[in-house]
Amino acid sequence: MKSTALLLAATALVAFGSAAAEAQERVVKIYGFGAKSGVVRSFGINSEAAMKAAADEINKAGGIKLGDGAKGKVEVEFLDDRCNAEEGISVVRRIASTEALVAVGPTCSNVAEPLFGVLQKKAGDAGDTGLQFPIFTDVAVKGGLAKISEWAFRNVPSEAAMYDKLFAWLKTTRPELKTIYGGVEEDFAHSRATWYSVMKEKAGAGGLQVKGESKWLLADTNFSTQVREIKAAGADIVAISAHPFTTCGVLKEMRRQGVKPKLLIGLTSSSSLETLQGCAKEAEGIVIPTSFAPVTPEAETAASIVAKFNGSLDLHSGAAYENMFILKDVFESMKVMGKPDTVAADRDKVRQGLAKLQTTKGLIGTVKRTPDREAEKPFLFVYAKDAKWAVLHNPMN
Repeated sequence: MKSTALLLAATALVAFGSAAAEAQERVVKIYGFGAKSGVVRSFGINSEAAMKAAADEINKAGGIKLGDGAKGKVEVEFLDDRCNAEEGISVVRRIASTEALVAVGPTCSNVAEPLFGVLQKKAGDAGDTGLQFPIFTDVAVKGGLAKISEWAFRNVPSEAAMYDKLFAWLKTTRPELKTIYGGVEEDFAHSRATWYSVMKEKAGAGGLQVKGESKWLLADTNFSTQVREIKAAGADIVAISAHPFTTCGVLKEMRRQGVKPKLLIGLTSSSSLETLQGCAKEAEGIVIPTSFAPVTPEAETAASIVAKFNGSLDLHSGAAYENMFILKDVFESMKVMGKPDTVAADRDKVRQGLAKLQTTKGLIGTVKRTPDREAEKPFLFVYAKDAKWAVLHNPMN
């Protein structure tokens, strides 16, 4: 009877210990949001895959150590905003009504800009009733958006720096190139801003004569008129500030009309697998600056891991992958609790933790953080070669 009692006591102790251990593991849900439908749906699909792949790696390594020593198991849920501003705001309000502490997104700059506008502009301002919820953007890249709110943070490259370096490099290495003509998705915030405020300005500053631009819409499928304009301009360089779908449409029409500029330059967002899948032959030789390429062991490993989750890594989904590990570090350094009764305090801890960062670890190198909550990311110039992206030049060396 004595041995039976001891056995029962031991069993009870093991059961109690298991229950206590289980109670000490909490789910930490991180939401992603962006376009999973529509013309740019591939960006949201890849970001979701990257976030889930990173969460799996974090959990396999022991999860997140929460403020009271409990283990946090990361779960990712990704919501579709269809690249629509009203839906993006609605999605984030829905996320903020849960116990979520942060969200990663959105895909589109035309969503990010108004969304950041509904966040509290200055943290701690009792007179500002804006949403107090941290957003950590992985894709939307239109310049300067994080300054809208102290709850907004971005891990996106500076296109101004990238194209400034690109045109300066071309001036030295390709002095025979004298003129440039642009093609632009006129109704897409990112594409439009990058042509008029970045490419066009940096090209002119680099000594190129800008001969004008042709315009189309994100959903267009016929580009015959625009390509006739490109052909008539006869510029040495054609710069296409557009996403993969219309970039490929224009390149195919250029091939049909026999338009062969000396150099093609593309939009950062088109340095993706989607461009190569859509028009590898026509895109051969196009040069694009990008903040991701599998040029380090970390980048190669991440790309292979994300592929297992049916996604591909590029400068956008690569940022989503990085964001997950940055958030893990912030949660741990700020001693986030992850309890239902600490949601508001934890959200502010996440905001404070992100605001304190001066550098983060990126897949191709160290990322500097700016006081206005933006990133200064290392970048490369890549070009399409034999249906793959190959490194043309590393301006950071």
